Amino acid sequence: MIIIPVILAGGSGTRLWPLSRELYPKQFLPLTGDHTLLQDTVLRLYGMEDIADAVVICNENHRFLIAEQFRAIDAKATAIILEPIGKNTAPAVALAALHALTIAEDPVLLVLPADHYIKDSQSFQKAMGIGAHFADQGNLVTFGIIPRSPETGYGYIRKGERVSSDHPEVEVFKAKQFVEKPNLETAQGYLDSGDYFWNSGMFMFRASQILEELSRFTPQIVDTCRGALDKGSRDLDFLRIDAETFHTCPSDSIDYAVMEKTKNGLIVPLLAGWSDLGSWDTLWEVGEQDAFRNVTVGDVVVHDVKDSYLHATSRLVAAIGVENHIIVETSDAVLIAPRDRVQDIKSLVQKLKAFRREEALNHRRVFRPWGSYESINLDNRFQVKRITVKPGAKLSLQKHHHRAEHWVVVQGTALVTRGDEQMLLKEDESTYIPLGVNHRLENPGKIPLELIEVQSGSYLGEDDIVRHDDVYGRVSTISQG
Repeated sequence: MIIIPVILAGGSGTRLWPLSRELYPKQFLPLTGDHTLLQDTVLRLYGMEDIADAVVICNENHRFLIAEQFRAIDAKATAIILEPIGKNTAPAVALAALHALTIAEDPVLLVLPADHYIKDSQSFQKAMGIGAHFADQGNLVTFGIIPRSPETGYGYIRKGERVSSDHPEVEVFKAKQFVEKPNLETAQGYLDSGDYFWNSGMFMFRASQILEELSRFTPQIVDTCRGALDKGSRDLDFLRIDAETFHTCPSDSIDYAVMEKTKNGLIVPLLAGWSDLGSWDTLWEVGEQDAFRNVTVGDVVVHDVKDSYLHATSRLVAAIGVENHIIVETSDAVLIAPRDRVQDIKSLVQKLKAFRREEALNHRRVFRPWGSYESINLDNRFQVKRITVKPGAKLSLQKHHHRAEHWVVVQGTALVTRGDEQMLLKEDESTYIPLGVNHRLENPGKIPLELIEVQSGSYLGEDDIVRHDDVYGRVSTISQG
């Protein structure tokens, strides 16, 4: 038996703004330790029997973040499948299953969201082993979280009759009913009955079995995904599916498309310190609390503060007399909210988008396949950026219609193409790129290249880029470098 993890990494995570942004959502952030949530999802699989490299399903905009975060932990992905548009989890699973059958003989798929927290990896792996046993027999397995409280932010699964198992210490049940997020009174009733689990969104099944069930209940999803893959293409490390075909695919969750209708659904209980980290309040719950039940991250000083979460990323955050609050600071935004109002953050982000605020989309530091750039200062007709280029990486050959650029190297070595000439710049050396001149920046060295870029001109938007050549296969007029 081969187990192929399928990591669903397409979420936007707006409820954890301002750390999580549309173009840099929570799965790419180190919220609970040194590694990001995506990296933790991969690392907790290490040591499992029969486990293969993962298939990742992600948004087109996040493809280089995925590749870089896998590289940073020396992990490999069997495939990184790019969705041109989000269509929920059923099409994502169908794409993964269809691809998995091309690389292995009917493997078991382990479907995992990329943005969950699991404290006890040993208990997680044990439950996955039990799930794999039942999935190998043709069952569709979901993992039910043993509830700790009447939570209204999760869906629930009602258990049916108990199923015999080779692991008598673990009770496995038929999945009787999937229910939506309840109100508080209903959730308390679920908890009191002992018949319900939280729906974790994690599943195991054979690739052929889930495709058979999807074909029975929602055949258009399978047909459309098969067509999108057949018309797709390889793009560096990525599998790019056909956008025109995939746009016609129905949007549906795997819960609704299959699990609520199948007769082969099973629940394996999971007690491993799980959380979907769906809000700042849940981060407070799983964080390390001090004697006054505060969780502090970064440079934080408090006095007479209780039951609060305070997170600083770029400067000192000091608080006095605060209770039951969330305070989160980034280089370009500060959030202050009562802990019982954090569900309203999604509405706040929608307002930011309506006002066309960049803070809803990106941080000041923006990551690219070649490195990153950070806006230091922006004013009328000029902008100052800090640019970091990884060793051996290079930006596209490009030009701008509305701005000129001045580059000053502060660390490393830069190979600069400017028109028909090339030059090598070392620390404290600089060059000027006139408006309309083709140019390229490369790092030929073995350490990161750091430089300061000063832009000047009538328009400084990131869409003022005309690319002539790009090793990363990006088209013109999208984002810096």
